[in-house]
Amino acid sequence: MTTAERQPFDTEEYEQRARGGPCFICAFLAGDPAYRHETVYEDEHHVAFFDRFPTLPGKLLAAPKPHIEHAVRDLDEAAYIRLMLFVRTVALAMEDVLKPERTYLLSLGSQQGNAHLHWHIAGLPPGVPYGRQQYHALMAESGVLPTPPEETSALAKRLNQAINTRLRPGA
Repeated sequence: MTTAERQPFDTEEYEQRARGGPCFICAFLAGDPAYRHETVYEDEHHVAFFDRFPTLPGKLLAAPKPHIEHAVRDLDEAAYIRLMLFVRTVALAMEDVLKPERTYLLSLGSQQGNAHLHWHIAGLPPGVPYGRQQYHALMAESGVLPTPPEETSALAKRLNQAINTRLRPGA
């Protein structure tokens, strides 16, 4: 899948849902089918899952399971370090599997929408022209990639295996 295959994305509908609906991560974790995401990996404290509206192949989100809204104020040092080690492990596994040219890590959201703390983990495929990299590659306004469920499920298994390998070397 390449970034050239982007499909139009309704940003107004997305904003209404993000601002007027429940917390998408809490709803996902509670099993609400309207907020279903493909889980890649989870542990006691965190979850990694595919972005429903990916702008790059295999784009992931990583979040703490409890509803936490601010990385600096709402996490003590130990929880912050645990979260960042989780994000790093997921990002390294994504690099093992997808071999991106660069890995983007961003924490987005605000009190007005998508308030649950989460990190975007997005691998830039090799060969993307410079003018379509960085923020341009991440903007849904430029369209999103279609995600066939069978491809998503197969990639989730590969990423899960890569994460487990990183967490249990030699196992």
